[in-house]
Amino acid sequence: MKPATVKIIYWVLTILFVLAMLGDGFGGVSQQQAGKDVMTHLGYPFYLLIILGSAKLLGAVAVLQNSFKTIKEWAYAGFAFSFIGAFASRAFAHDTGAFLILPLIMLAYMFVTYYFWKKFEQIKQAR
Repeated sequence: MKPATVKIIYWVLTILFVLAMLGDGFGGVSQQQAGKDVMTHLGYPFYLLIILGSAKLLGAVAVLQNSFKTIKEWAYAGFAFSFIGAFASRAFAHDTGAFLILPLIMLAYMFVTYYFWKKFEQIKQAR
């Protein structure tokens, strides 16, 4: 794959991922009713929305930047834990269908984004 292609794919995937996480993070911080309904259904306290929302907003910023690679790695790890936790929470609440599959789709999407970040870094170092 050409370096320019890898760069374009990386940035398109990353921007789409960051926009999704910013939206989800903002929804948590502002305690949207949909988030409260999910927290009630899963048996979690409402303040968890603010904690997770804040973490997602900070993680989105960390994923966008390219100066601090360790911070970016930790942000990806945090998102992975968040998606795995969402899947597990939904499974323990006996949810089915899209409620279980969506966190796994987001986890897979995040791993594809991560893969292209690593490819992009390899290309930058080879120059």
